[in-house]
Amino acid sequence: MELFSIFGLALVIVFVLLFFNFIPVGLWISALAAGVNIRIWTLFAMRLRRVPPARIVLPMIKAEKAGLEITVDKLEAHYLAGGNVDRVIDALIAAQRAEINLTFERAAAIDLAGRNVLEAVQMSVNPRVIETPEISAVAKDGIELKAKARVTVRANIDRLVGGAGEATIIARVGEGIVTTVGSAESHKDVLENPDRISQTVLEKGLDAGTAFEILSIDIADVDVGRNIGAKLQIDQAEADKNIAQAKASERRFAALAREQEMKAMVQEMRARVVEAEAEVPRALAEALRSGKIGVMDYYQLQNIQADTAMRDAIGKGTRPSDSADELKK
Repeated sequence: MELFSIFGLALVIVFVLLFFNFIPVGLWISALAAGVNIRIWTLFAMRLRRVPPARIVLPMIKAEKAGLEITVDKLEAHYLAGGNVDRVIDALIAAQRAEINLTFERAAAIDLAGRNVLEAVQMSVNPRVIETPEISAVAKDGIELKAKARVTVRANIDRLVGGAGEATIIARVGEGIVTTVGSAESHKDVLENPDRISQTVLEKGLDAGTAFEILSIDIADVDVGRNIGAKLQIDQAEADKNIAQAKASERRFAALAREQEMKAMVQEMRARVVEAEAEVPRALAEALRSGKIGVMDYYQLQNIQADTAMRDAIGKGTRPSDSADELKK
């Protein structure tokens, strides 16, 4: 009998331990003390749905103390969807204190979209300064300017879902700086009036489609860089010189090739002349052999050649014998 009593007492103790371990009675008592009307069976059902009750009850207590009307089902649904319940409640409390119209559904949608809703609310109250990297632009006179800007932005709660982020703001501000400097006739105009950049950027409405509202754009620093125009002219002149040199070399090589061709043609013509002169003795011999000319005709031809050689020698100032020998050759 005593054994059964001990066994029953052990079962009761085990049951009590499992009960208090599975059902957070202490958390339920804390909720009731804070004025949150939640049933203990609701906490038991959360355990069955694999929802940590503390993740729901503690934010619910904060919401109740802040005067927010939010049901447990909404918080549990947001947790099951992968949201951060505690951060959403903190954002709603911060928005209420700052008199910003933010509903739970909107805050939950922003949180599920991957944005930090609490940070967005804080940025709506306390604007944030975004500093752009050094942006290089060239004025019409060819002088490069390097500028840095500080952009003061405020989060736009209504455009947080689907709105562009900081990278888009920086890119658009950089585009505005390049446009303003590029349209200036001289870099001195930009140095004298750097506020022209701010005016141009603000007039373009660069915050359209983004999750921010641009409050002001201040030029932090403007430095003079390289003379890009002069460098481009130097590079162009060097390129033109190389092209001219290449064309001149091409013409020179063409002339040299033509000269060699002409020399070859002269040698060819001389060879033809020599070949033709070699045919003359053969023709004379053939004429003598066939009786077309006589010996006297041959001697008369020799006399004519000698007379021609003499006249040629007299004209050149050389001996007749040399001219005659050259003529025979």
